[in-house]
Amino acid sequence: MNMTVLVRAIAHLQVPPGPKIQDNSSGKKSQNRTWTDLLKDEHDGDMFEYYGTAELVMVDVRDQDSEGTIIAPPRMYTEMDGSPDGQFMLVSWLTRPFSLAVPAGRFPVTVQVWDRRGSLVHHIASLPLAEDIPIAFNSCRTGPRAVSWRDDKPAELSWIEAQDGGDPEVSVSPRDVVYTLDAAAAAAASSNGSSQVAPQVLATTDLRCGGVSWCDGDLALLYESWWKTRRSIVYTFAPGKPQQEKQVLFDRSYEDVYSDPGSPLSRRTSNGSYILAKIDGQRQLLMVGQGASPEGNRPFLDLLNLDTKETRRLWQSSPPYLEGVGSIMSDNNDDAPITLDGLKLLLSRESAHEPPQTYMVSFNGPEAENVTEQKLTNFPHPYPQLKDMQKEVLRYKRTDGVDLTGTLYLPPGYNAQHDGPLPTILWAYPREYKSKEAAGQMRRSPHQFSGIGSLSPTLWLARGYAVLDGPTFPIVAEGDEEPNDTYVEQLTASAEAAVKELVAKGVTDPARVSVGGHSYGAFMAANLLAHCPQLFAAAIARSGAYNRTLTPFGFQSEERTLWQAPETYSKMSPFMMADRFSKPLLLIHGEEDNNTGTFPLQSERFFQALKGHGAPARLVLLPHEGHGYRARESVLHTLYEQDQWLEKYAGHGRTDPDYITNDNADEQGSSTSE
Repeated sequence: MNMTVLVRAIAHLQVPPGPKIQDNSSGKKSQNRTWTDLLKDEHDGDMFEYYGTAELVMVDVRDQDSEGTIIAPPRMYTEMDGSPDGQFMLVSWLTRPFSLAVPAGRFPVTVQVWDRRGSLVHHIASLPLAEDIPIAFNSCRTGPRAVSWRDDKPAELSWIEAQDGGDPEVSVSPRDVVYTLDAAAAAAASSNGSSQVAPQVLATTDLRCGGVSWCDGDLALLYESWWKTRRSIVYTFAPGKPQQEKQVLFDRSYEDVYSDPGSPLSRRTSNGSYILAKIDGQRQLLMVGQGASPEGNRPFLDLLNLDTKETRRLWQSSPPYLEGVGSIMSDNNDDAPITLDGLKLLLSRESAHEPPQTYMVSFNGPEAENVTEQKLTNFPHPYPQLKDMQKEVLRYKRTDGVDLTGTLYLPPGYNAQHDGPLPTILWAYPREYKSKEAAGQMRRSPHQFSGIGSLSPTLWLARGYAVLDGPTFPIVAEGDEEPNDTYVEQLTASAEAAVKELVAKGVTDPARVSVGGHSYGAFMAANLLAHCPQLFAAAIARSGAYNRTLTPFGFQSEERTLWQAPETYSKMSPFMMADRFSKPLLLIHGEEDNNTGTFPLQSERFFQALKGHGAPARLVLLPHEGHGYRARESVLHTLYEQDQWLEKYAGHGRTDPDYITNDNADEQGSSTSE
């Protein structure tokens, strides 16, 4: 950034240079979701360029007196990735024109390959400003994307290019093409003054390509998937033998966790990259997965034969523990084959009452039949006062037959017959599915250690509450149905089933049930308070969006625009139901929330609507906080606000005398505070 730009930026702080103008005189169609933290004017653009400009400097780390050598001019560099052999660099940087409508990730970008001295080897792309990427899922930018070095080659690049203009509504075959480019060959052509080496087509897909996992010239895995059908396909192919057709390895719905075959483990190479771990030099891989089942998750380790597609289970987690396989640790002999005999892996083990510990597990024998382990960590319980909290995974049904689950926590020492029903908190987050079967699958383990975060609802176990954490609220749309067309009906049915189950167990006082959530969970909580107030005494909504007309080009999993589905947008918006609220709602929001769609205005306008209709509500805006809350003061104040709200409306009534609300403001002095 030159001195003229800096002077212009400083002058802007004193006198605005003129009006802010955005123009679409050309009538170009450009739909975007509700982005935040965008550039607002030319001054913002100048500041963005000033602070984003950098130099690339090469430093000899062997020379402690080295001051480095500048190898490229100042630019807005976004990536500098060395090739596995260290001879080339993949470099990208942003250029003008900037945009006031989309984030920096869609600004014009130049992508090139340089040698280690900073000389140009190959120009890959100059991608223009991308303001017109469709809002539908599986949309993408045109031109090269996911440009990266192949992990199995010294210096070969790969990337993907859409053939449908990045628009999933366009029917075309193939939809994506995977290209490769040898950097050494490109460098030789450049030094000889020849024309640029043309990239080679490596593979094609008819769904949206999700990338490649590399192994060697005889083996790689190619991934493609499609959002609308939840279909996922994994292929095997030989990168060094382009004449061979790719072969389907898995073709399944990625929503169906019961049929998930797992993911392949990788091994380290002498170049420091990671490739697929072939076992005993044969076409077989180690697959690790969650092992989801109706009884809960039981992670596994399988040996998969890529030719026969048969698997052999080498290991599986067993109750009363939840265990999971981590990285291969027997790959420190450069590029020597990984063998079953002598295979070493990291393993994590935890239980409902014991925190995760790490072990080294060794498999010995030609069939890996002998397993030994060594404990590597001995972490103490992080909150021993809640070590004996009671935990149970509940399973119950919705009225439409969909299976639901939730994790019930009860205070240490609690006895339902002796202590009676408790005030109860439901804390949840709804999700969309394409089938009732997938929606009803168990996705948790009764043996998982219950980690408690700084704002976790399970903190209220120490205050004598029951907590139903993560009860499922599936929104199902089968076939061509749209899930949000019946969002309210399915949401309330899930809530009714959860409360009914808790009351039937005798642990919940139906007059003291509260519901809460964060982000889309806050949207859920507000909707439940509006549509089924008979179930809940109060609600807590943190960092949510409540008026869907303010997110008109889609939200969450909704692909349709406001103009395509106006009734759905309106029906889903609790803001439109402000006149129907009768139960207390606590709204909390970070003043600097930069999450898509959940800008603070959502909570501010919702509070004004509730107040205008006489609904009991409270708005707390946390200074300098984003979508999540980090400052110690913000976290503690959020806990205080939630605790007092629950105690006042859905708890034990233990309110702080200094907790000021407008129904006691005459005694306390004011209903607002700094």
